[in-house]
Amino acid sequence: MAGVRRPGWHKHKLASERKGAGRWITAIWRDISAIGAVDTRPLVFSFCLCAGAICYFNWPDEPPIPVCIGVTVAAAAGWLVTRLYWRLAILSLPALISLALTSGFAAAAVRAATVASPVIAAETRPVMVEGWVKEVEPGAKGARLRIEISAIAGMSAAETPRFIRLTHRTRLEVAPGRFVRCWAVMRPPPAPSMPGDYDFRRQAWFEQLGAVGYVQGRCRGGALGRPTNTLEALALDVSAVRRRLAEHVRVAAGERAGGFAAALISGDRSFMPAEDQEALRAVGLSHLLAISGLHMSIVGGLVFLIFRRALALIEPLALRIDVQKPAAVAALTASLVYLVMSGASVSTQRAFIMLAVVFGAVLADRAALSLRSYAIAMSLIVLFQPESVMTPGFQMSFAATGALIATYDAWTRHRASQERVMGAFSYAWVSLVVTSAMASTATAPYAIFHFDRIAGMGLVANLLAMPIITFITAPLAAFTLIAAPFGFGDFGLRLFGLSLEAVLAIAHACANVTDANWAVPRRMPEMALVFFSLAMAMGMMAAGWTRLVLSAALCVPAFWLWLQAPKVIVHWSASGDVFVHGPQGSWTRYSLADGDGLAPLRYAGLTEISRCDPPWCELATEAGLAILNTDPSNPTIAIASGDQQIMLDWSNTLTAGGVTVFADREGQLDISTPSCRHRRWQICPSRTDGPAPRDGPG
Repeated sequence: MAGVRRPGWHKHKLASERKGAGRWITAIWRDISAIGAVDTRPLVFSFCLCAGAICYFNWPDEPPIPVCIGVTVAAAAGWLVTRLYWRLAILSLPALISLALTSGFAAAAVRAATVASPVIAAETRPVMVEGWVKEVEPGAKGARLRIEISAIAGMSAAETPRFIRLTHRTRLEVAPGRFVRCWAVMRPPPAPSMPGDYDFRRQAWFEQLGAVGYVQGRCRGGALGRPTNTLEALALDVSAVRRRLAEHVRVAAGERAGGFAAALISGDRSFMPAEDQEALRAVGLSHLLAISGLHMSIVGGLVFLIFRRALALIEPLALRIDVQKPAAVAALTASLVYLVMSGASVSTQRAFIMLAVVFGAVLADRAALSLRSYAIAMSLIVLFQPESVMTPGFQMSFAATGALIATYDAWTRHRASQERVMGAFSYAWVSLVVTSAMASTATAPYAIFHFDRIAGMGLVANLLAMPIITFITAPLAAFTLIAAPFGFGDFGLRLFGLSLEAVLAIAHACANVTDANWAVPRRMPEMALVFFSLAMAMGMMAAGWTRLVLSAALCVPAFWLWLQAPKVIVHWSASGDVFVHGPQGSWTRYSLADGDGLAPLRYAGLTEISRCDPPWCELATEAGLAILNTDPSNPTIAIASGDQQIMLDWSNTLTAGGVTVFADREGQLDISTPSCRHRRWQICPSRTDGPAPRDGPG
């Protein structure tokens, strides 16, 4: 009878609730335990390798290499012992973590020692430089020539850097592969002017770049021929071919998008207008410019698809062999050629390793797209190029790739039911939206940490542009490659350029939207980024709903640390530029002095320089008033907040390498300057020269 309850019904209800709660707790414990399972251990190893390399780069002093290797050998022996004796199996995971941490640390230390190359100690007077042009890169003040040095006047062979980078301000009449002679002023690679900013000196050390500077006049061709070293001569020949390819593509693809097409095909961005690069950067499409995973996957994927379909049409062959394997070999070969022809930058090498792992899995009859392949690729890159873990490109590309693989794995489990509900066409568009949103979310913490900005129109721009790149631009690139031997290559390149014109139109339209770029009010602390990274790692290693719970739990302290971080009020860079944080959260750039340093990477998007009329200008900041004194003999900045007043002068700023004024949550001001640590790429002055600078506010 309705409404009548049996005696003891409440006892059965409580028992069922306890049983349901027990199942829920058991499921969570099972998902947490899965993090240390055999299937996830490659991920644990790769993440700990990254952590070990990061520890090396943040170590206060240069560690002895024999000690690093010895500790790594001991950790490897301990891990092997836990694997051989079943009674120690419970210690296998901690031993694996110790091995990965020490291996990453030792790999970075050994790599830093093996790439050692001379670095000039101080700025030089104009000297004659002779060498071969390796690359031509775009720059704000002119083309940047990366020169492989043959000789520098007045320098011995032991003092001569292997590579230097010179800004060529006049019309360029030399190309990669040419031997040149230039009058140049050189200086050591500049130090970061803000605590926590990207260290160009470290990047230069691993690239064996021993000096930067500018050309006085014009570089002219010399009479010396190819280098005697066969590999160096071959590398210069490849550079020359790349330059000729870029010039041809620029003309054939059309004036509007010719530079963009040349950048995608050859990796040479020197023909691309600065306004187009800035528009792509402002809306989160700058990843198209770096020859990386997207480009490699398009090249390898198209070749794999074409060869597999073509071989499948040959019936006797298709019945006897697995056509996927020769197609994978062809795709891997095409990707290797593209790696060489695109300049083999660090991001391109990283993408090639990941693609090689994927096609290697096809050859080994394993799942091509899996977190195991992802972990193998990450481990190889950290072991061979540990310096890349500190770059935004490595962090953002692996964050996006890992998030997409994890999303793909979860998404495909319900694919059949979702297609029945939405239909195949709607399902494809929903998949595109989900993948774009996940990639944007995964890369957002790293973009904020390195650049202090979020591309507000990034998701919209990617949703509009990526279908064009995937379904129009990539097939046109394949058509051009196939049609070139028959004389229709230029026609294909013109169509290729038209598709890129549509991408540029989308980028400029989105960049012109108000608030297309959002400046974050507070710098993200390093520990906050660590927690965000752990959250993403848990999202990949855990299973079920536990991945969301753990990721959310780790994001809580990250956001708390971020909200507690002090705000940057004024930064005076060693380049002479002043960056002021206004009361509305906007940033403004002023040129107050003439310096030779490097402006912070996080403010690279502030290309427009505002005017400050002599003799001074008053500027409102989030903490108070800032007065910029434009006296060319002694420019100064005075900052007032409540009862506090801070005075900065150019001579001390230049000596310190940059000065940053912070304000905490109570409005108290503090000054910080870049710290100096005794590392291979950073030589500190003696302590008798003055007090050691501080790293960060405090």
